[in-house]
Amino acid sequence: MPKTIGLICGSLRENSYNRIIAQSLTDMSDAAQFRWIEINDLPLFNEDLEIGGDPETVTSFKSAIQDVDGIIIVSPEYNSGIPGALKNALDWASRPPKSSVLSRKPVGLIGATPGGLGTAFAQMQIRQILEAMQAHVLPFQKVLISQVHEKIDPDRKVLTDEKTKRYLQRYLQQFIHWIDHTPVLD
Repeated sequence: MPKTIGLICGSLRENSYNRIIAQSLTDMSDAAQFRWIEINDLPLFNEDLEIGGDPETVTSFKSAIQDVDGIIIVSPEYNSGIPGALKNALDWASRPPKSSVLSRKPVGLIGATPGGLGTAFAQMQIRQILEAMQAHVLPFQKVLISQVHEKIDPDRKVLTDEKTKRYLQRYLQQFIHWIDHTPVLD
């Protein structure tokens, strides 16, 4: 049975490089089906908003995470760090602290940037945040796509670089395997 993987893009821009990379994953495996989990409409995290129950957009966001077998976050790096919108989404997903929807959820990380270092700094920060939530981040694997603007056809908005496609396909296969073998801890 195919796994259901949620895709979260850390960029709010409609045609961001990272959204194009995430979209390219949807055609790479018959062993998975994909669902977009959008972060655009989430309010800024504020515990005062939780008092009467989560806002509807937050409830929908958390339900979408709960309903998938794993999550792949595809995110740019802004100023050597995690995009604010993604940090906000992860803060909402971390609530309530001891029973977060990301607790023990398999998570993969991918990032693309026109720069030369990929998204190494942002991914380190995202891993640290996910570890605090006890998410199961795919270990030892990093997808840091540099010079992404040279690997995408800007008119068709598709990934064209064959080496990057193969790399992403291998990563996706490893992630699906990780979903099946993620340790369950009490």
